[in-house]
Amino acid sequence: MHSSTLRRALLAWSILLAAALLPLGPAHAQESLRIGSKRFTESYILAEVLAQTAAPALSTPPVLHQGLGNTAIVYEALRSGSIDLYAEYTGTIAQEILKGAPTMSMEEMNRQLAPLGLGVAIPLGFNDGYALAMRAADAEQRGIRTLSDLARHPALKLGLSNEFIGRADGWQGLAQSYALPQRPTGLDHGLAYDALGARQVDVIDIYTTDAKIEHLGLRVLQDDRNYFPHYDAVLLYRLDLPQRLPKAWAALQGLQGRIDEKAMIAMNARAELDGVAFDGIARDFLAGGKTEAGRGFAAKLFGPDLARLTRQHLLLVAVSVGVAMLIAVPLGIWVFPHLRARAVVLGAASLLQTVPSLALLAVLISLIGAIGTLPALIALTLYSLLPIMRNTVTGLDEVSSGMREAATALGMTPAQSLQSVQLPLALPTLIAGVRTATSIAIGTATIAAFIGAGGYGERIVTGLALNDRALLLAGAVPAAALALLSEALFEAIEWWLRRGRGTRAPSAQAG
Repeated sequence: MHSSTLRRALLAWSILLAAALLPLGPAHAQESLRIGSKRFTESYILAEVLAQTAAPALSTPPVLHQGLGNTAIVYEALRSGSIDLYAEYTGTIAQEILKGAPTMSMEEMNRQLAPLGLGVAIPLGFNDGYALAMRAADAEQRGIRTLSDLARHPALKLGLSNEFIGRADGWQGLAQSYALPQRPTGLDHGLAYDALGARQVDVIDIYTTDAKIEHLGLRVLQDDRNYFPHYDAVLLYRLDLPQRLPKAWAALQGLQGRIDEKAMIAMNARAELDGVAFDGIARDFLAGGKTEAGRGFAAKLFGPDLARLTRQHLLLVAVSVGVAMLIAVPLGIWVFPHLRARAVVLGAASLLQTVPSLALLAVLISLIGAIGTLPALIALTLYSLLPIMRNTVTGLDEVSSGMREAATALGMTPAQSLQSVQLPLALPTLIAGVRTATSIAIGTATIAAFIGAGGYGERIVTGLALNDRALLLAGAVPAAALALLSEALFEAIEWWLRRGRGTRAPSAQAG
């Protein structure tokens, strides 16, 4: 009965995989507009503005890939065709993407981007530049008004975003231009303002349209040597887009020059200070009024996106653990009798567990040339292999030599012994490995939101960008609840197996 239980479990999981993957087919088959964003407030809002502007001109709703990460990831998604466009900035395109002069014109950008199948168009109407800022009282006390003044205070602690530290137009060039002696600490942009307010750092990098500059009374240090170029907001897009979706492209052209710096700061403020959802902010901007109010924790937890995020998270977990079972169980059975092969295979699986999640996702994006569900599923499957394979081997190893010899004495072949004796006895340990893999996948799947795969991590990533603790919890609580539900499910399965063994014992003795 145990071996038939294992077969039924594998069959049921295979059916579940097919059912989970079925919804992906129509979405990819239909033509739609795919919009990406980086992982900061303004980029989230602009992606919603683009989506809502284009939606009436599309036969299917736009697909939003929010919070994909830094410039390198979003640009790779565009270049590989995973998205069709996103809001970018001229200074970033010129220096970070094209490695050119900061004064590069849009015509020159288009000339260099054309061979890549990309283009720049539709200036939105505002400049969002980089700058450094510090607490106004501290700046006044030290007599710091410009970036040149900053060089005279080497003891100041700089907390700069990791992207700014690594950018071609970021810290290294700035430090050389102004002979700045400080050594900055990498800090997530969404957490920088809190760190500054708590006096954990003295200087942070900011975007000039950030809403918290005025709200917190910060002093923006003057770029007296004009190091930073202009960062005019534009659309970076695939050149086939205007021909593929001409009506949507015409609608997007209506945004040219429509968003000035004051409007962008106001929209950022509604997200960061008032807690209004990005889609509501975009809707109000396009309608020319304010109707959306800030949301409390309950509204964020039970928001309209809960069903979608739950389905995405369940899909990521079910498919990755299911595929891992189909790989790890047969592989564990195969390597069990071969000690050297077992050591090599389990060692390789253990090594995969040591690779940081984000690093593995970045490598997979580069190898596959795509973002979203596929690289996330591959990563989660790789992380699920070790506990299932290790417990398969451990379960088989726990079968006593007496049981194996009894099977041989009954005239069973090795395959029959494996199917009728060893696997049934190893099944509880094997299921414990699946239980562990499922718990790991539920937690790790939240990281998948960094590459647009959705799930509860989408709220966590957005909460980090906004430094919104309620939104962070609104993503963490459902993930924790799902983990508890999976534990209860596996506990019920193990109880059923124990009960089954208990009820069969008397009849076995009677026979």
